[in-house]
Amino acid sequence: MIFTQENHIVPCLDPIADAFAGTIASDIVDVKGYDHLTFLVYGGVNTGGTGKSTWTVLACDDTTPSNTHAIPFRYREMTTPDSFGALTDATTSGFTNTADSGFLLAIEVDVKEIAHTGYHYAKLVGVEATDDPVVGCILAILSKSRYAQASHDSAID
Repeated sequence: MIFTQENHIVPCLDPIADAFAGTIASDIVDVKGYDHLTFLVYGGVNTGGTGKSTWTVLACDDTTPSNTHAIPFRYREMTTPDSFGALTDATTSGFTNTADSGFLLAIEVDVKEIAHTGYHYAKLVGVEATDDPVVGCILAILSKSRYAQASHDSAID
């Protein structure tokens, strides 16, 4: 398997200082043509080790949504190098990540949950729960393509 042929990678928030301050949202991703969406949230070192946010996934009606709908998803946290915790269910209310300095979140979305809303776009929203500035970024990985392809069309507009 060639990872970049089997998966479509979309940068949704470039690495930036205090990346998760206040309320943030990833770019909106078009999931049409895929069965699975994974948001990877990577937070670097923060000074107090207390930075955390509440994360939700929203299905969107288009790329500048006038309508959104929170959907359930699953997630895993990596707070120690190279080892994810248990896969955990999150409701439409989302979850608050464990406070830690240096973390990786894998937010797993079954595209059927988005399709049930009648939409085919999604975004990740984070609301800062504890203020502790951290450099961070968000990537989306679209997988289980319904169509074999060597290259992928843009998933953002």
